[in-house]
Amino acid sequence: MNLRVVLEPSDDGGYTVVVPSLPGCISEGETRDEALANIKEAIELYLEPVEDDLAALSGVEVVEIAI
Repeated sequence: MNLRVVLEPSDDGGYTVVVPSLPGCISEGETRDEALANIKEAIELYLEPVEDDLAALSGVEVVEIAI
């Protein structure tokens, strides 16, 4: 899966990264590489299902699909 991110220099130094297609998925880093590594981790966590949330839903089926 490929996602576009917006990488911009922060006023205080470093970089801020936002994923427009994932509301609230934001990260930052001191360097460009660190910021991109951090946003990759943030995306993975954002997309990871929370087992407790799934267990609370009755009458639903959870299916994994490859993208």
